[in-house]
Amino acid sequence: MGIEIEKKFLVTTLPADLAPGVDICQGYLLNTPDKVVRVRIQGEKGFLTIKGPPVALVRPEFEYEIPVTDARQMLDRFCDRKIIEKSRHTCLHQGMTWVIDRFSGANHGLVVAEIELASSDQPFSIPPWAGPEVTHDPAYLNANLAKHPFRFW
Repeated sequence: MGIEIEKKFLVTTLPADLAPGVDICQGYLLNTPDKVVRVRIQGEKGFLTIKGPPVALVRPEFEYEIPVTDARQMLDRFCDRKIIEKSRHTCLHQGMTWVIDRFSGANHGLVVAEIELASSDQPFSIPPWAGPEVTHDPAYLNANLAKHPFRFW
């Protein structure tokens, strides 16, 4: 079983060393507080991801690559037009990789940074371009942004 341990921050200014982004389009086949089944197209690849309920910062996660044509059909047929669109970038800060998502579509204007950790107590340094931590604010979960987009806040 895979796990996901991440911290999430708003981005106040974009870092100078931001890598070129890859476009992501994702939707939700199941979207409840305890279970999420997501389909995603990232670049030219499709993925199906299943996430269980989080306990503290740790969340079970299973992710499988699927044919991109299947992913497109699932997004079109099963996601009720509640789609997340974003460009994903990476950058390094003190030897650790950060992911920066620049949202578009219904969530245009939102920029969030995430760092994945090996354990919930792993030390890390917060970059100067990172703003307030929103790890524990459910409004910033992609699954919730699909239901309640940022532009309506």
